[in-house]
Amino acid sequence: MSTEHIGITGYDSFHFVVENLERSRAFYTERFDFKEVARAGDELALRSGQQSVVFGAGDVRVCVSTPLRQQSKAARFLRRHPSGVMSLSFKVKNLDETIAFLDKRGGTFLADPVEDVDDGGKYRSVEIATPLGEVAFRFVERTGYARFAPGFVDSGVGNSGQPKNIFGIRTIDHVTSNGLTMQPIIAWYRDVLGMQPFWDISFHTQDVAKKLASGSGLRSIVMWDPVSHVKFATNEPLRPHFRESQIAKFVEDNGGPGIQHIAFAVDDILWSVEDLKRRGVDFMATPKSYYLALPERLEKLGITNVAQELAELERLQILVDGAEDKYMLQIFLREAAALHDDVRAGPFFYEIIQRCGDEGFGYGNFRALFESIERFQKQRA
Repeated sequence: MSTEHIGITGYDSFHFVVENLERSRAFYTERFDFKEVARAGDELALRSGQQSVVFGAGDVRVCVSTPLRQQSKAARFLRRHPSGVMSLSFKVKNLDETIAFLDKRGGTFLADPVEDVDDGGKYRSVEIATPLGEVAFRFVERTGYARFAPGFVDSGVGNSGQPKNIFGIRTIDHVTSNGLTMQPIIAWYRDVLGMQPFWDISFHTQDVAKKLASGSGLRSIVMWDPVSHVKFATNEPLRPHFRESQIAKFVEDNGGPGIQHIAFAVDDILWSVEDLKRRGVDFMATPKSYYLALPERLEKLGITNVAQELAELERLQILVDGAEDKYMLQIFLREAAALHDDVRAGPFFYEIIQRCGDEGFGYGNFRALFESIERFQKQRA
């Protein structure tokens, strides 16, 4: 195996484009307890033609932008897509080494590297194209640099440090994308980013109801960087009824392939979800049959040490999966379009996850999520 490595050390941030910045501000600060840590300075806003605000919780940073004029990148994105993720940024040790790695493997650079200095240090970054439509990947090297990015100014608590989140959100666990065909995406992760296969799954709802005239399925492959443990799951629809799959529906609603959801890691998911629901956050429902079958399924998986009461998991609609006394707990918000009752808010959603030794994705949970989304889409049709 090659000893070459892209140099990623973790997630840096992600850039979300919206039509309604004030609605996003209310969502992040009032419902999710993110702190407003930075904003685009006047000069940057004028030059870029878009207003940007950065919200933070622990290590998580989301930059939310909205267009101020139609020539901006945000406006171009919104002409083709509803609100969604326009770029993902990753921390790297040495940008020169990362650039050399990507150049050797055929990475497509969108511009020359960006450099900036402040009183504390230096910022350097470069951006590349991806197979995920208009989603770009950015690689960022920070050396004592306190600001979020060039042209941004601190607001609220400031960008440096780890803003405490009352729900325990501390970092990004993984990112999931959808496309009509995933092999070009998987090959790109492997050949350009140097990532390796981690997990895969394939299922169809007709496998338990073969007489149905409908139903759909998916195939998913997770790639990861074994050094930083950064993970990407990629989904594609599965025949029969390829076009009826909720993965195909996402691609249609999104105006092409893109980021379906981002998972936030917490340490006590029961407490987090309880309080998030009190704040009015709406989660995807799980059928009672999932919890009726859960004790038997946990026994078959060799999981005997779940510390949480199963009745509490059912009450809060939290999913559990894993193997051999290693498990994880997770729950998924409704897509943004449903949360805001606005189709232009897009099909993106967030996940909350607590890992108790298991680093995988869980067949049972994956399927439960798929079927939950599909039920909701049928209700809206």
